[in-house]
Amino acid sequence: MKHFLVLGLTGLLLTANGQPGTGSQEKQQHKAKKTEKVKQGPTPADRWVDSVFNSLSHEERIAQLIMIRMHSNLGADHIAAVTADIRNNKIGGLVTFQGGPVRQAELVNRYQAISKVPLLVAVDGEWGLGMRFVDSVISFPRNLMLGAVQDTNLIYQVGKAIGEQCKRMGIQYNFAPVLDVNNNPNNPVINDRSFGEDKYRVAAHGVAMIRGMQDAGIMACAKHFPGHGDTDVDSHYDLPSINKTIAQLDSLELYPFRKAIEAGVGSIMIAHLYIPAIDNKANTPTSISYKTVTNLLQKDLGFDGLIVTDALEMKGISKYYTNGQESLQSLLAGNDLMELPSTSKGSIAAIAQSIKKGKVSKEEVYRRVKKVLRAKYDLGLAQLQTIDANNITNDLNAAVLPLKKKVSEEAITLLRNDNHLLPLSDTATSQKLAVVAVGVDGGNNTFVEAVKQYRPDADAYVFSSRQSEEQISSMVKRLKADYSSVIIAVQNYSRRPANDFGISRAEKAFINQLSEEMPAVTIAFGNPYAIRFFCDAPTVVAAYEDDSLTHRATAQVLFGKMEPKGKLPVTVCNNFHYGTGITSIIPPPPPPPLLETVAPETVGMNGVILARIDSLARDMIMKGAAPGCQVLALKDGKMVYNKNFGYYDYSQKEAVTSKSVYDLASVTKICATTLSVMRLYDEGKLNIDSTLGTYLTWVRGSNKEHLRLRDVLLHQAGLVSYIPFYKETIYENGWPDTMIYKAYQDSLHTLRVAEGLYMTPQYIDTIYRRILDSKLIPAGRQYIYSDNDFIFLGKIVEAITGKRLDNYVRETFYEPLGLMTTGFEPRSRLPLSQLVPTEFEDFFRVQWIRGDVHDPGAAMFGGVAGHAGLFSNATDLAVLLQMILNGGSFNGKAYIKPETIQYFSAYHSAISRRGLGFDKPEKDNATRKEPYPSKSASPATFGHTGFTGTCVWIDPQSKLVFVFLSNRVCPNGGSNNKISSLSVRANIMETLYQAML
Repeated sequence: MKHFLVLGLTGLLLTANGQPGTGSQEKQQHKAKKTEKVKQGPTPADRWVDSVFNSLSHEERIAQLIMIRMHSNLGADHIAAVTADIRNNKIGGLVTFQGGPVRQAELVNRYQAISKVPLLVAVDGEWGLGMRFVDSVISFPRNLMLGAVQDTNLIYQVGKAIGEQCKRMGIQYNFAPVLDVNNNPNNPVINDRSFGEDKYRVAAHGVAMIRGMQDAGIMACAKHFPGHGDTDVDSHYDLPSINKTIAQLDSLELYPFRKAIEAGVGSIMIAHLYIPAIDNKANTPTSISYKTVTNLLQKDLGFDGLIVTDALEMKGISKYYTNGQESLQSLLAGNDLMELPSTSKGSIAAIAQSIKKGKVSKEEVYRRVKKVLRAKYDLGLAQLQTIDANNITNDLNAAVLPLKKKVSEEAITLLRNDNHLLPLSDTATSQKLAVVAVGVDGGNNTFVEAVKQYRPDADAYVFSSRQSEEQISSMVKRLKADYSSVIIAVQNYSRRPANDFGISRAEKAFINQLSEEMPAVTIAFGNPYAIRFFCDAPTVVAAYEDDSLTHRATAQVLFGKMEPKGKLPVTVCNNFHYGTGITSIIPPPPPPPLLETVAPETVGMNGVILARIDSLARDMIMKGAAPGCQVLALKDGKMVYNKNFGYYDYSQKEAVTSKSVYDLASVTKICATTLSVMRLYDEGKLNIDSTLGTYLTWVRGSNKEHLRLRDVLLHQAGLVSYIPFYKETIYENGWPDTMIYKAYQDSLHTLRVAEGLYMTPQYIDTIYRRILDSKLIPAGRQYIYSDNDFIFLGKIVEAITGKRLDNYVRETFYEPLGLMTTGFEPRSRLPLSQLVPTEFEDFFRVQWIRGDVHDPGAAMFGGVAGHAGLFSNATDLAVLLQMILNGGSFNGKAYIKPETIQYFSAYHSAISRRGLGFDKPEKDNATRKEPYPSKSASPATFGHTGFTGTCVWIDPQSKLVFVFLSNRVCPNGGSNNKISSLSVRANIMETLYQAML
C-alpha cells in the first residue's frame, strides 16, 4: 500500500509524526544536535573515548574496526589463533559461534582480560543463543513462525528475552533481526529467517524485536541491507544478483530498513549483493559499494549508527577480494566494522597503506574508530564485568520455554477446513481416528502423544522417506477400511527449499492420495513453503516448527481447545496467499439444506429458454462488464439454475466456482440488517414507529434524535446518502493520518481496514459525530437512498441485542441454516483463495481489496456495518432467501413470522418504490422504458441490488428466488457501468420469467 511508502532515494523521509520530510531536514537536525553537544562540553563518554583513543597506536586504532570469529568447540589451535589476534593485532571485536555456554563464557573472560581495549562481543543470534549453543540452549522460533503471530508485543518480548540472553553471556551486539522481505520462495539463504513477504509485517515485527533487544541494553542490527529477500543464490557461496529498478527497491526492500532507522536501530549490516540499479560496477557487491553504503544508507536514508559488513569470508565477496583487500574496500565504501575478514593483520596493513597513499583520510578512519569506541561505551564496556559462569545455562534457558509456548499458541494457522473436520471430537466413539507421521521413523513422537491426550484410542502409523510409491495404495486402503478420519503430520523435513525440502516423491503422493480419499487434516510441522506440495488438501494447518510445544499447541487447535490465531506470512500457492488464516473454526454444519436440484420442466420451466442465461453471462464477460459471476435461481423451492462463469479478475488465473465468495455490498442491508430488525420486531423488542433516540443514546441531543425508524427503513428520513469518512483521515498528499492508522495491528490500532492498514477504534466516535452533524432535510419529504440509514439500524440491532451485528446474525440465522460462507469478516473464516477480489482501490487504501469490505465506510467500522460488509456465495444466499420466501421458516425451524415478512416487503411509501428495508419494482414497471428489476417482476417482488455487481430478488407470486453475484467494479472501481448499460441483471432475471411455462 503506497500510502506507507517513502518514495525516491534522494533524501525523502518520514518525519516523527509520519509526514513526509526531507533528508536535508534530517541532516540539519543531526548537525544541530552536534552543535549543542559542542556547546555543552565533553561528556563522560567523550572523555572515555578520547582516553582510549589516545592510548592506541595508529595500527591499533585501525584494528578497532576488525571483528574476528571465536568458537569454544574448535580446540587449542583455534583458541591460540584468537589469542594471538587479540594480543598481536589488537582487534576490536569478537563474533561468537558454536560451543557451550560455560566454555564460551570462560573464553570471553580470558580474551577480555588480555585485550588492551574491551572487546565488542557480537553474536549472530537471530533466534536466540540456541542458534549457536545448540547442545544446551533452547532456540526461540525462527522468524517465519514469528511472522504468523499478529501480536507485535509478543515479538517485543521475544526480542527482549534474546537481549537478556546476550547480556547474561557477555555479548553486547546481536546481528539481528533479519529485515529482508522474503518474496522469493526458493530463496536458499533467507527463507524462514524472514518475518515474511509483506513489508509492513516485516517492518512491524522487526521494529518490535529491535526495541525489545535494545531495551535490554543490547545493540540490534537490521540486516541484510538493502534487502536479500528476492534472491535465489546463497551469498555464502556466490554473489547473488537483484535486477530491480530503484523504484521497485524503494517501494519494497528498503521499507523495513527505513522503519528500523526511524525506530533508532543501533546498527545495520550490509549484504553481499549485486544490484546494478544502485551500482553497476563489475564485481562490486553492495558491501563494498560506496553508492550503497554511503550514498544510499547514510546520505539518503540518514542512518548514522554503526554499519557492519556481512561476513567478509563469504564467497559473495571473497571471490573478488582477499588478503585484507576486502576490509579496505569495505572501509572505502563507508562501513565502520569489518566482520570476519580473511586476515586481521592484512586488513590493518591494507587500510594503513591506503591512508598513507591518500585514498582515504586519516581523519575519516579515526572518526569511525571513535564511533566504534563510543558504541562500546554506550554498551557498558567502560565498566566491563566478568561473566559469571555459574548456572549460566539455566539462566539462558529460563525465559525461552514460556515465550516459545506463547508463540506456538499464537502462530498456529488454519489455512483450510473445507471438509469441516475440525474441531475433532475428543470423545472416543465408533468414529476411529488415526495419526500418520510422514517423514519420521517411529510412530510415537510428542505430537502423537499430544493427540492421545484427547483421543487415547487414536492409532499411530508412519510413512517414512524410505517407503516407495508402490506401498501407498495398500496403506491408504487399510486406513480407509479401519478409520473414519486421519491426521497427517508432515514432520522432520528440511527447512531449506532445495530438493523439495527433502520430502520424497512417495511422501508427497501419499499425503495427497490419503487426503483426497478420506477425511484428513494435513499439518506441516516446519517451513510453510512446503505446503505447496499438498495445496489441494481439504483441511490444512501450518504449524511452522517441529517441537513438542508446537505439537501440543497444534493438538489443542485440532480438538477445539484453542482457536487458531496465526496468519500465513508468505504465499505458498494459489490456494494459500499471504494473510490466509481462519481464526474462527465454524462448527460442523447441520444436515445439508433441502435445496433439491431438479430439471426445470418439473417445476414448469423451459430448460432451453433457461440456457439463454449462459449466453447472457458470457456476453457480459466478453464485453468487460465483469470478469465472472455466479447465477442461481430457485423455483418452488427447487434449484433450476446454478452456474458459475468466468474468473476472479481479468488475469484469468482463478476461475469462479460454486465455492467462490463475493462481497454483497448493499445486499447486506436486507440479508443482515433488515432480517435482524424483523426478528426484533417479532419479539417486541423494536418498534419501527419509535425514534433513533429511543435506542441510541449517542444520538440524543442531535437533530437525528427524533427520526422515526419507519422513515429510516424507507430511506426518507432526510439523511444524506453518503459521507466519505475516510477523506479527513488522510493528508492532502494521500497518506493516512498516523495518529489514526498504523501499518500493523497493535493494542491501540485494532480495527482492520485493509492489508497493512489498522485504525484506532476511538475514531468511530468521530464517524458518529460526522453523521450527527450531517445535513438533514425534513423527514418524509424526499426519498434519498442512504447508507447512513442502515448504519443507524445496524447500531440499533447491536444496542438491543448487546451483540455485534455480525455475531447476532450468525447465531440467529446463518449457523442454524447451515450457511458456511455467509457472514462478515470472511478472512477470519475462509481461505483467501475462496474470496473474490473486488477492485484495486486507488483513493484510500491503495491496494487490491480482497476479503476486506469494499465500502470504505464499512471498512472503517472494522468490516461490520449495517449497510455493507456481508459476504457469501450464491448457494448459501439462496437458502437464506428461500427461508424468507417460505414465510420465515426453513427445514421445520421458524426464524421470522410470515406476517412480518409480508408487512416489511410491501410498498410503504407514497414517494418511492421502497418497502421497509427492502427494495421493490418500480410501481409503473409495466410502462417504463427500463423496468426495474425486470419487466415481468410482480408487484410482490422484493430484494436489493448491490454496488459491486450483485442482486437478490424474491418473487412470492412466482415462487422465484434469483441470485446474481459478480464483481463488476474489478479492477478500477465504480466507473465501469456496463453491467447496468447492458441490463445484464435485468435480462437474466427476465429470462427466468420467459422460461416459465
